[in-house]
Amino acid sequence: MTAEFPAFPDRYFPESLNALKGRRHCFGGTMPASPFELSSLTEVIIGRFPGLENASFRLLAEGWDSVAVDVDDRIIFKFPRHERGEAALRREVNILGLVGANVDMRVPSLTLFESPVVFSRHDKIAGDHLVTAQYEALDDAARQALGEAMGHFYAQLHNIDPADAVAAGALPVETWLDADEILRRIRPVLPETLWPFAEAIMAGWRDLDPDPYGTIYGFFDGHGWNMAFDHAAGRLNGVYDFADSGLGPLHQDFLYSNLISADLTARIIAAYERETGRHIDRERVDLLTGTHRLWELAMEAHLPAHIDALVEAIALWTERTR
Repeated sequence: MTAEFPAFPDRYFPESLNALKGRRHCFGGTMPASPFELSSLTEVIIGRFPGLENASFRLLAEGWDSVAVDVDDRIIFKFPRHERGEAALRREVNILGLVGANVDMRVPSLTLFESPVVFSRHDKIAGDHLVTAQYEALDDAARQALGEAMGHFYAQLHNIDPADAVAAGALPVETWLDADEILRRIRPVLPETLWPFAEAIMAGWRDLDPDPYGTIYGFFDGHGWNMAFDHAAGRLNGVYDFADSGLGPLHQDFLYSNLISADLTARIIAAYERETGRHIDRERVDLLTGTHRLWELAMEAHLPAHIDALVEAIALWTERTR
């Protein structure tokens, strides 16, 4: 199987909504209508690549910025939906060029085409996403190999000069709300049983000092829905979706794997520390994880369809931190 732009599973955590982050708020949570249909996109692709005339074309789940077409389960074409989407696609092409040249982990390699419309092409990375139950089914050797691979990936990624990342188009990651605003927004939707946890996390968020390692270029999206994992071999083939990558606090880059498993995060951090010599504050990562889940709920509190899953993710993290 192959995995890019996967459909979200029935049971999901806040980061399954991560594609909305940084863009969803522009539209009040409602995605604008797409100007594209599969037939018209197919014509564009075949016009530039006649050899694909007899291929199988499938429209993938649409993103805020682009519409993607899967061809024969091996090639991905992305078409920007609007001017902002075109700017984002050009930025992603440049950023992935920089990342691909500096990490051993396989990431998409995009080629940009200017006519008859702006679009990109890249080979699909074989594999499937990795969710909690699947991770828990792995043996210890496969878990450790995954932790080592991701730790090495973050070590190499964080070694990229932020100035080079900016030159490639990288932007600062989205700033989270302050503690009082998060609490105000979640008050109507967070169960009372979770309020002691929320207040304790927000107290820590208020008092948190700047990251001791400052700002780095990072992935900031390292959860299982952005992994191409070979479940038969128990091996990670690559990662993708760098739309939320950018400049941000180093410790924050380690919280997203907690959406798979805290055990995986611990293995990633240990591998990262061995390679870089940096000490990662586990308590800081835990605090940021709790803050992130509360912030996600605050940003989605006006959307009833999202609330139950977001509250569930907070409840699960409270169990982890007891």
